[in-house]
Amino acid sequence: MAELKTKVTDDSVADFLAKVADPARRADCEAVRAMMQRATGCEAKMWGASIVGFGKYAYKYESGRTGEWMITGFSPRKNDLTLYIMPGFTRYDALMARLGKHKTGKSCLYLKRLADVDSAVLEELITASVEAMASKRVE
Repeated sequence: MAELKTKVTDDSVADFLAKVADPARRADCEAVRAMMQRATGCEAKMWGASIVGFGKYAYKYESGRTGEWMITGFSPRKNDLTLYIMPGFTRYDALMARLGKHKTGKSCLYLKRLADVDSAVLEELITASVEAMASKRVE
C-alpha cells in the first residue's frame, strides 16, 4: 500500500509564512491561521512543504486503508489561498451563499483574497467544519 506523502513535519510555520512574497497574501494567511487555531484549539503545524494544518483526524477507507489527516488547514498557492474544509460544503449551503467571492472543490475552498469574503462567515464555516469532524478527531 502506498504511503501518504504529505505528513506533519517539524518545519517552522512562522518561517514558511514569512516567505510568502506578497504582503497582502501573507496577512491573509496570518488571519486564516488565527481563525483555524481558535476553531481547533491546536497550534499550526506544517504538513509537507506547503500546507499549514491544525489538529488530526483518523480515516478508514472501504479498502481497509487507514491514516491521519489534518482537521483543517490552508496553503498559499500561486493563484489562490486554498483552505481545506474536510467535510466538504454540501451541508453549508446557507453559509456559502453569504461567504462572498470564492470557488470550491470537493474539500477545498479557493479565495483570491480575504477581502473578497465575509470574514465572520468564513470563521463560522471553519468552526462548523471542525465541529463536524469531532467524532473522528485524534488530536
